[in-house]
Amino acid sequence: MHVFADPTNFDAYVSGFLWILKLTGASAVFALVIGVLLAAFRVSPVPVLRGFGAAWVNIFRNTPLTLIIFFCYFGLFSTLGLSLSDDLDLNNFWLGVVGLSVYTAAFVCEAVRSGVNTVPAGQAEAARAIGLTFFQTLRIVVLPQAGRAVVAPLGSVLIALCKNATIVGTIGLIEASSVMKDLINSNGDAVIQIFVVFAGTFAAILIPTGYFFGWLANRLAVKR
Repeated sequence: MHVFADPTNFDAYVSGFLWILKLTGASAVFALVIGVLLAAFRVSPVPVLRGFGAAWVNIFRNTPLTLIIFFCYFGLFSTLGLSLSDDLDLNNFWLGVVGLSVYTAAFVCEAVRSGVNTVPAGQAEAARAIGLTFFQTLRIVVLPQAGRAVVAPLGSVLIALCKNATIVGTIGLIEASSVMKDLINSNGDAVIQIFVVFAGTFAAILIPTGYFFGWLANRLAVKR
């Protein structure tokens, strides 16, 4: 692979994938928090909260991620003046995290809500009967069981998030997809080699991740 024998190209390649991993990690944390909160809203007895959760899911699940990322940059940053860092790369990074988080949270919400539906209704009724509030019931009784039931779906969402993180390159963040494009432009005779290296790196990261979440789901599965 003569392209990556050049230290400059290799450093750019490594740096690009590090940005992808950082984007994935930061977005996963925020998406999980927002998604669980939205799932609580969607099963809430309060109509306004249910409506808010449903609107969020329907809007963001049916909006292309590219448009959301573009809105974060051209809408929030360029038009509204929202700056999350004085450094341009860090600013684009955090704008990307915002876009990825609000988009992925919709999928996390539906995964968690499906897990809530697997918990027998009698358990929630028993919790309410002993005086627990709705949110106490959700936090103490329902969500711990629902979380064990949705490990595999959440793993799939995380894998999709890692691949979706490449879209942030459209707003100027130098990550894997941007590096690959630059390398192909500079080394047109090595397109297949470059593609194989980048695709192979994603496969090397995501295939074991999928198997890990499958193993974890089987280990944590609720025995009924």
